[in-house]
Amino acid sequence: MTAAPIAAAPIAPDIPLVDLHRHFDGNVRLETMLDLARQHGLRLPSDTVAGLRPHVEVQQAVPGLMDFIGRLDWYREVFVDVAAIERIAYENLEDAAREGIDYIELRFSPYFMGQRHGLGEQAIVGAVCHALRAARGRVPVQAQLIVIMSRTYGEEACWRELEAALAFQGQGVVAVDLAGDEARFPAPLFQRHFDRARAAGLRITVHAGEAAGAESVRQAIELLGAERLGHAVRAVEDESVMQLIAEHQIPIESCPTSNIQTSTVASYAAHPLPLFLRRGLIATLGSDDPGISAIDLPYEYRVARDQLGLTPGDLRQLQANGVRAAFLTDAERAELTAR
Repeated sequence: MTAAPIAAAPIAPDIPLVDLHRHFDGNVRLETMLDLARQHGLRLPSDTVAGLRPHVEVQQAVPGLMDFIGRLDWYREVFVDVAAIERIAYENLEDAAREGIDYIELRFSPYFMGQRHGLGEQAIVGAVCHALRAARGRVPVQAQLIVIMSRTYGEEACWRELEAALAFQGQGVVAVDLAGDEARFPAPLFQRHFDRARAAGLRITVHAGEAAGAESVRQAIELLGAERLGHAVRAVEDESVMQLIAEHQIPIESCPTSNIQTSTVASYAAHPLPLFLRRGLIATLGSDDPGISAIDLPYEYRVARDQLGLTPGDLRQLQANGVRAAFLTDAERAELTAR
């Protein structure tokens, strides 16, 4: 894992630590990748952890979001069957607990994960739900699932992913997301998908303002009914969009390191997270794709302090905002806080 700027993470022990924006299909242990490759006779670019790193991690900024997503191609090789997917999901929970995370929402695209080896969306979602059940009482982290509709593959693929989410609603799945090629597949294409999801009672978060401008953020709110926004960094380009976020009190899932790596933001100094907090927006801190970025959530808190210049009070606010923005009932939130 990438070395941290300073050893100690500035995390308040009296506030639950949550991660609301983590793609578990972008967070596979390299040792697990190699083990699964050996078991199933898969071809990877190296048979050692050190040799694999340059192929699956982003070690410097890439030209854009889709270049970053391209690193997932080797991950997809090891999504070979439901047992492998269940193992990877379970290990994600173990890793979250090791980071000191109290509550996590893991998100994933079952269509994307199943493409390489012909696995069905419902089989994949079912395997991840099974991993959550298996971890209950064994791994000290509370977890829920967000099923991504991957806009990159078009409307029909997203319908299939939505059907899989609905099939396992109440078994771990609490929300849906829209992610992928934001610039080429805008929100209006998916309005009916989100109408159906909302009518069924699923919660809604949307990647917006990452690979497209502030108008994408507006559409996520007004057309898709976003209750939370993934990234939203380009909302700062339009004051009326910033006001819209503030008026509706829509939390922002901020992931500074991945924003630098995807060239969404030119530098840490230019990242809008401090501005979000100054404006009173409900900004949270997430790890995005820890495997690709070679980070963890404590690393992001160190970045927020050391690179973005956030104060101890700002960092506490990020933690508190995470608890507030979690897709929990009031009773579940109170229980999490009490623990």
